[in-house]
Amino acid sequence: MAAADDTVTVVGGGVAGLVAARRIARTGRPVRLLEASGRLGGTLARQRVGDIELDAGAESFATRGGTVAALAAELGLGDQVVAPLDAPAWLYRADGSAIPLPATSVLGIPAAPLAADVIAAVGLGAALRAQLDSLIPALKPRPDATLGAVVRRRMGRGMLRRLVTPVVQGVHSADPDELLLERAVPGLAHRLAGRGSLAAAVRDLRADAPPGSAVRGIRGGVNRLVTELVADLVALGVDIRLDSRVESPAAVDGPLVWAAPLAPVGRSITLATLVLDAPELDAAPRGTGALVDPDARTVAARALTHSTAKWEWLAERAEGRHVVRLSYDDPPELLAEAARLDAAALLGVELPASAVVDFARITWTRPAPAASPAGVLVVGESVAGSGIAGVVAHANRAVDEWLVAHDPGTAGDPDPDPAIGPDPATDPDPDAA
Repeated sequence: MAAADDTVTVVGGGVAGLVAARRIARTGRPVRLLEASGRLGGTLARQRVGDIELDAGAESFATRGGTVAALAAELGLGDQVVAPLDAPAWLYRADGSAIPLPATSVLGIPAAPLAADVIAAVGLGAALRAQLDSLIPALKPRPDATLGAVVRRRMGRGMLRRLVTPVVQGVHSADPDELLLERAVPGLAHRLAGRGSLAAAVRDLRADAPPGSAVRGIRGGVNRLVTELVADLVALGVDIRLDSRVESPAAVDGPLVWAAPLAPVGRSITLATLVLDAPELDAAPRGTGALVDPDARTVAARALTHSTAKWEWLAERAEGRHVVRLSYDDPPELLAEAARLDAAALLGVELPASAVVDFARITWTRPAPAASPAGVLVVGESVAGSGIAGVVAHANRAVDEWLVAHDPGTAGDPDPDPAIGPDPATDPDPDAA
């Protein structure tokens, strides 16, 4: 597939591809966007369940750096950015009980291992072991160090298994041993080397973050970003072609931005959405939702988001009904029934079959991390990790560097936080897909 003249070909129409195409087109360069499927936006999609328009994938974004909020403002959605309910998520433990997540933590890593809420979550023995973190000599972790390896070494297996793992699986849809430390929590490795302990590094990160700044959403759904991005691309004259699969970067002649997966897909995530007529949920008994201890055997879900408790705009649209979303790594065969039973257990209420107004399921596959081919500009989850904020920030920075290299003076606005990754919030499933 040859690109005429100096047309820049962007392969992949997910959010990274849309952002990259827009950023290049705004410099006046001709752009062609090729998407293998029949729609744009990737995991920023919508679905109708119980006659309510909902996000089918990611429903919120990290606020660190202001990257996505700035994009929303550029697209005319600045006044539509909204904060979630200020309520803690809960931890569903292996014994079937549930407690609020510790208040002062980052991705489940506690700032004070001997705090009462941490001991309640992991037990006194695991908390005492985690406190030894303050005595272990601090060395800056290697660039390839995983979050799991660092937490296990400094705070022990109990803290990793009982608190960090359920939070990481809920937030990043990944195992801590598969997630690079710097990708999971940008800046944590540097803070650890400087402060001498993991807990102190977490305290520093929390002190630097304004209260209530972890995540935001968009009234009507985060998927509105795609609608406005596409409208901008059309206005800028971008040549958008759906159902146009490109097998490899070598198949494209001329300037290229690769925004499609580089490697075979990694983890699959199935989301089950229930619309419920359940007055028992009016009091939001488990706040914005629950994360699940990996040793819990009474539920198959790994996380639940009580969406109508999390988002005021959605509660208004639901008109007294409740929307909950559960995520599964290995969904049961009879998912609708399993989701109802799991929701009842995780929310601590009775949910008879008659309470279910509607049900929907969708499965997303996430690309495995991969190295960029030599000489190819690559954006998207394969290189940026999960999370809208991280993907957008990486695409901004990568495209600007490419523009400067090819035509100095044409780069877009500077990225306010080029190292941003997914926000280490303890909200369940803030960027599920």
